[in-house]
Amino acid sequence: MTNAEIAGVFTGIADLLKVKKENIFKIRAYEKAAGYILEWPASIEQLAIEGRLREIPGVGEAISKKITELVTNGHLEYYEKLKAELAGKT
Repeated sequence: MTNAEIAGVFTGIADLLKVKKENIFKIRAYEKAAGYILEWPASIEQLAIEGRLREIPGVGEAISKKITELVTNGHLEYYEKLKAELAGKT
């Protein structure tokens, strides 16, 4: 999975959280993480394999776990649930 694909998922999460009118700090956390992921010079997937995701600014424990799930499974359950919950509302 490319950095751009991973960043796209986190941008999508931020967008869906905006629709839900979630906490702005939570939304910004996903947006910032997406920006750092997109611009990161090395493979995020490789960092996940090596357990080094926390080296990325803006990536804490929760987002690190989500990235690991995404690169391991090819999808992220949290994102899928958000999309299903908001189907037809965006």
